[in-house]
Amino acid sequence: MVTPNIRSLLASKEPVQDVTVQGWVRTRRDSKACTFIELNDGSCLRGLQVVADNSLACAELYPKILTGASVRVTGDLVTSPGGKQAFEVLAKNVEIIGESDGTYVLQKKGHTPEFLRSISHLRPRTNLLGSVFRVRSRMAFAIHKFFQEQDFFYVHTPIITSSDCEGAGEMFRVTTLPQGSAAKPEEDFFGKPTFLTVSGQLQGEVFACALSKIYTFGPTFRAENSNTARHAAEFWMIEPEMAFYDLEADMGLAEANVKYLLKSLFETCGEELEFFNKFVDTGLIARLQHTLDKPFQRVSYTDAVDLLLKSGRKFEYPVEWGQNLQSEHERFLAEEHFQSPVTVFNYPRSLKPFYMRQNDDGRTVAAMDVLVPGIGEIIGGSQREERLDLLEQAMAAHGLSEENYRWYADLRRFGTVPHAGFGMGFERFLMFATGVSNIRDVIPFARTPGHAEF
Repeated sequence: MVTPNIRSLLASKEPVQDVTVQGWVRTRRDSKACTFIELNDGSCLRGLQVVADNSLACAELYPKILTGASVRVTGDLVTSPGGKQAFEVLAKNVEIIGESDGTYVLQKKGHTPEFLRSISHLRPRTNLLGSVFRVRSRMAFAIHKFFQEQDFFYVHTPIITSSDCEGAGEMFRVTTLPQGSAAKPEEDFFGKPTFLTVSGQLQGEVFACALSKIYTFGPTFRAENSNTARHAAEFWMIEPEMAFYDLEADMGLAEANVKYLLKSLFETCGEELEFFNKFVDTGLIARLQHTLDKPFQRVSYTDAVDLLLKSGRKFEYPVEWGQNLQSEHERFLAEEHFQSPVTVFNYPRSLKPFYMRQNDDGRTVAAMDVLVPGIGEIIGGSQREERLDLLEQAMAAHGLSEENYRWYADLRRFGTVPHAGFGMGFERFLMFATGVSNIRDVIPFARTPGHAEF
């Protein structure tokens, strides 16, 4: 039996006779004449009030309707006399689908995020996490909508790969060999060392050099032993690759993507945004609106380093040309100096992977990072090196096997073109969009060092 969800009933324009609604009990309170049940089915933040008269035949069930129980209610959707909601349901019958006992932990309020992570099978029922994951769903759809509207093709790149895109070596090994086995790699399942992917970029370039504009959107993995609020071992990435794009066009697409998602956020998740703005980050809506309304600032890495050195600030990590910008440096630029998202471009060649296009100065590559207030980097990208001789030099300098990457070099050997792309960390974008400060709270089941529950 298909029944209307609570979101659609609350959006009704007029009363409706004989409705059936199902959901989980948030609260129940009793009066002399009736029982009030707040019902929520996850379709929206708000609950639907059910008024069940004590004269109903089902009244004997009321004491068993505890927080967390699932129920089915039939009745009439009527105008609510109270001011908190437009409509409520006057029950004709209440049926318990699944009981809940007195040990249901979410009966109490005020649980910390740390505690909720320990009950990840129940935390989506809370207002905060339910709102986060509704936003996650809407934004995932908006990502596909953005690229499809611009004639991009969606490509499923492999999760199991033999290529280390980033060259950092922080990869999870995929093997069928017993632990401690002395077997040679060629005796393994794939006949060579294989890993969980850190990025779909290299394979994405294959399709960009055939279909012109493609994007991937899927899980990626990093075996980095980091316990910061911004890092997870499993996370999702949006990675477009575009033939005939240079760095300028790449930066423009990244900015347009962020703005499109924020516009969709305001259009489809207004209730959740109001909730986040009230209970998570009181400056969230103003900050997101500012991001939507203003063009992103752009600054070269060299000029960004000069700004940091001249800021007079004492940073935990010293600022020096040729060193990575740390989170504190990124947030200073976005939050304090520019007070808006900023795209930093032309990074030192020594800091970046082999595939980034070398600039004429010999010291930098055509790379870019998009930094946003509250988070720091959410997008990293570059123009890719399309010149075969320079790519081969970079591969040799990084100690990469020419044989293993022959297929990648072939893209430059057979009809090379300028091309570019970027990767957006989906969870980092969600942190920016919701104000939630820990990546573990914007992904359904967090995978971090020492934590991989069910």
